[in-house]
Formats: sequence, C-alpha cells, structure tokens
Amino acid sequence: MAVGLEIFLVPNQVIDGGITGISIMLSHITGLKLGIFLLILNLPFVYLGYKQFGKTFAISTVYGIIMLSIFATFFHPILPFTQDILLATIFGGIILGVGVGMVIRNGGALDGTEVLSIVVSKKVPFSVGEIVMFINLFILSSAGFVYTWDRAMYSILAYVVAAKAIDIVVAGMEESKSAWIISDEAREIGDAINSRLGRGVTYLHGEGAYTGDDKKVIFCIITRLEESKLTTIVEEIDPSAFLALADISEVRGGRFKKRSIH
Repeated sequence: MAVGLEIFLVPNQVIDGGITGISIMLSHITGLKLGIFLLILNLPFVYLGYKQFGKTFAISTVYGIIMLSIFATFFHPILPFTQDILLATIFGGIILGVGVGMVIRNGGALDGTEVLSIVVSKKVPFSVGEIVMFINLFILSSAGFVYTWDRAMYSILAYVVAAKAIDIVVAGMEESKSAWIISDEAREIGDAINSRLGRGVTYLHGEGAYTGDDKKVIFCIITRLEESKLTTIVEEIDPSAFLALADISEVRGGRFKKRSIH
C-alpha cells in the first residue's frame, strides 16, 4: 500500500478513499509527511476495532498502520516510477489494492473508515459497503478543491481499480461460509462463537458410524473475515475438534447479517 501511495498516486496528486485520502490532502496542505497523518488519524478507530472485533484485530491493525506510516515516510523521497497520470492511477490503484487485500485477508485493516462503517451499519439501514462508498464520495470529491477536478476524477478511477484489486486478492471475503464443528466441548465452543463473534449457532445430534458414540455437532454461518477468528476459537478450546468449512452462495432468512469489510 505504501508503494502504491508514495511511488504512484501521491506524487501525481491522486488520492485514495477513507482516512488515507484525508491524510494525503492534509499532507499536501500542511507540507508534513503523509506517514504522520496516517498514524494519527487512524488511531482513534483502533479503539472501535478493539470493541468490535477484539484484541487480535486491534493489535493487527495497529501494527499494520504503524508499518504503513513507516514505509510511506521511507518511500516519500523516492521519485515516482511514472509521471503519466493514467498509468500512475491504474498501477497505483492495483498495487494499493493488493496491499489492502492481503491485510484484510489476514484479519486486519489499514483504514479507520472501514471500522467506522461497520459500527454505523448497526444503527442505520445501510450495508457496510454502501456506507464506505458514501463516505468516500465526499472524500474523493474534495480532491477537486485541494487539487483540480481532473485529479478528483482520476482519484475516483484509482479507488475503483483498488476496490477491484482488493476483491481479487480477498477472493470474495464478504461471501458467507458454513461451519460444521464436531467436539466433546461443543457447548463451550458454541458459547464462545456466540459471545466473541456475535453469531448464532445450532446444535445437532449425530452418531459416529464407526464408534456408535453420540456426538454433538455445531452448525453456524460466518463471513470469510471471521474464518480465522473461528479457527482460533476452536483450536483454543478443543485442538482435536473436527472443523469443516464450505462456501455458501446465498443466505436468506434468520438473523444472519454480513458485517465484513469491503
């Protein structure tokens, strides 16, 4: 992400969405380094992330933001690879999207607006993706006042390219997954899933074909973003538990609501 910003986008006055976009514009206006604003402006949202996703997510996000700030500062003096605005927009968006996608795929985040959108989505009748787009519409449009209107349009193009790159890397992170868990500690695992992921579970009764023993089976629906957290929960409580995950193309009914980051 730092390469996409400092080697391609920022030198050509093209911004990204979210806190990153605000940081780029503030850096341009004040003359201070981009890494300073990336760190300061994102920190308040880390607390929201901690409350929403737990300590692991918060630590990963803090680490990612600090690394992003350090590398953005390190790459700042380097001359851009190209001064062709279209090439810079496309390749900068791709590289930035790949970086963000890898972070999201491993359960973290690099921009506070994503965390904020998840919290807000619980109180308004809009999805996380719609809220992110609404916020970024204002941020990307403001580039026209800070730079020029053609740079604002290039910024929107860079954002679209980055979003597509994120989707490719994450490979459908927002798609749902079904989880089947067989464990002697099924009740404890189910309670942990309910309290730590906020997901409902269903207990099914099964019988081992070989042993004939009664088994309690846990069934639940999660998002791809929650997959690593679910695996951690199961391994912490019962390392010998049987866990099977499968992709689901559609979920209807019940109280299931996607809360993943897009």
